Amino acid sequence: MDVGFIGMGRMGRGMAARLAQQGHTVRAWNRSPEAAQGVPGVAAVGSAAEAFRGDAVITMLADDAALEAVLVQGGLLDGAGRPGVHLGMSTISVALAERLTAIHERAGIPYVSAPVFGRPDVAEAGQLNIVVAGPEASVSAAASLLDAMGAKTWRYGEEPKRANAVKLAGNFMLISAIEAMGEACAFTEGHGVPGAEFLALMSNTIFAAPVYKNYGAAIAAGRYEPPGFGLRLGAKDIRLALQAGEAAGVPMPFASVLRDGLIEAMARGDGDKDLAALAEVSRRRRADR
Repeated sequence: MDVGFIGMGRMGRGMAARLAQQGHTVRAWNRSPEAAQGVPGVAAVGSAAEAFRGDAVITMLADDAALEAVLVQGGLLDGAGRPGVHLGMSTISVALAERLTAIHERAGIPYVSAPVFGRPDVAEAGQLNIVVAGPEASVSAAASLLDAMGAKTWRYGEEPKRANAVKLAGNFMLISAIEAMGEACAFTEGHGVPGAEFLALMSNTIFAAPVYKNYGAAIAAGRYEPPGFGLRLGAKDIRLALQAGEAAGVPMPFASVLRDGLIEAMARGDGDKDLAALAEVSRRRRADR
């Protein structure tokens, strides 16, 4: 397929490279032009409009503001480009997903939400778990792209916003696990048991799952750079989950706890570190008592 790719951060570069490796023609654009260059098999283009055409367009931008600035304020949906389908793969708010669905319908461009679970190394390996919601025909038309980037595609119906709700709920659970590990480590360390030894036990027994193994190893080693999933982005996702919860009348009391911990971590200078650095909040609180 002829694919435009908008947003070449660490995740986007790995995803675009996988598409090229699988034989797709990929044209990429990024707001910082150098990020779109040097990806094997991927042609960097000079404007978002040049990328917003072809059989499909993928957007993988950092947040709501970036996506709206490029897509809506940038006038891409009003331009001459008419891609066969737009796959929105960014982690965005449920509210923006609803607005984008309506805007795309008016523009006559099929829109599918397809956020992903996985870190940059997983994207490079084509092993992402992709959460998809949108018109069945459009999802099917993009199946070869989804298969190239992911280990599995999880379908959640025809309303695009459903995929974004699933993604935010999943990230809420992930960040909750990191908070739990941070508090538990501070607790064991307060009683003379090294956190690394405690996490080795937990991540190989009753919590033998990727989140506990991978983030637990980072917490145990104090290894927070370079970031795979940036703490600041995690804070954004919790904020979006709280907004969506309020809109649906769903209280999320623990999400409020996470929000405060993430704000504290950013205030201490950890915003650009890996999300695992959230664990240091509990350790610092114990040390400061």
